[in-house]
Amino acid sequence: MTEPLVGIVMGSDSDWPTMEPAAVALREFGVPYEVHVLSAHRTPQRMLDYATSAAGRGLRVLVAGAGGAAHLPGMLAAATPLPVIGVPRPLDRLDGLDSLLSIVQMPAGVPVATVSIGGGRNAGLLAVRVLAAGDPELRAAVERFQADLADSVVARDAALRARLAAEGGSSSRGTAGTS
Repeated sequence: MTEPLVGIVMGSDSDWPTMEPAAVALREFGVPYEVHVLSAHRTPQRMLDYATSAAGRGLRVLVAGAGGAAHLPGMLAAATPLPVIGVPRPLDRLDGLDSLLSIVQMPAGVPVATVSIGGGRNAGLLAVRVLAAGDPELRAAVERFQADLADSVVARDAALRARLAAEGGSSSRGTAGTS
């Protein structure tokens, strides 16, 4: 088995439904990863040991999800030279806004790239892009992925315009701009 390049970590196993889409995205691109539950509050030494050993074990990016006070991504970033991507987890109270603010408001010198609340998939895709910056084959796969996304939008546009025309509604005859 190939050694993992990305570490997916979360404060509790209850965070897995938020983080699993990151794992799915990594698998789609063939990027090996590992998954761990590490609590910044309940297992601080274990979390620090993980962060300080991650680069030496060959990891290149950490994706960390947390809810509430959400200290895990920031504490990992403080203890490792690797890029850390934070995923705020939505909870019953505040819908994850507290997590988002906790992760995104890091002090100067301790950056955490932060995706949207519950944005596990984008976190996985961002990890792929970080790795692709130094891997031409992976970068080509990202470019194919982007082209497929664009093709999907064009196909959906055509399908909607055809349906509206069939229903007697308006359909644009021109083409949209390049946005």
